[in-house]
Amino acid sequence: MNIQAEKIELIKLLLNTDNPKILKSIKQIFKKEKNIDFWEELSPEQQYEIEAADLELMEDKTIDYESFIAKHKK
Repeated sequence: MNIQAEKIELIKLLLNTDNPKILKSIKQIFKKEKNIDFWEELSPEQQYEIEAADLELMEDKTIDYESFIAKHKK
């Protein structure tokens, strides 16, 4: 089943329920999804790489794009 058909099926189920517990549960799922911090979903290696890159920027240990490309062009 494709994603659009799945969404339509869920909407139908939602519209046909009068169970407040189900509605509350679905609402909680969406609230929880909004509160997820992407940082926590990264692997430790990805977090390390980002922190290392941030440190390089703060210590001005970067080079501009043109200089980088010029070194690698032949």
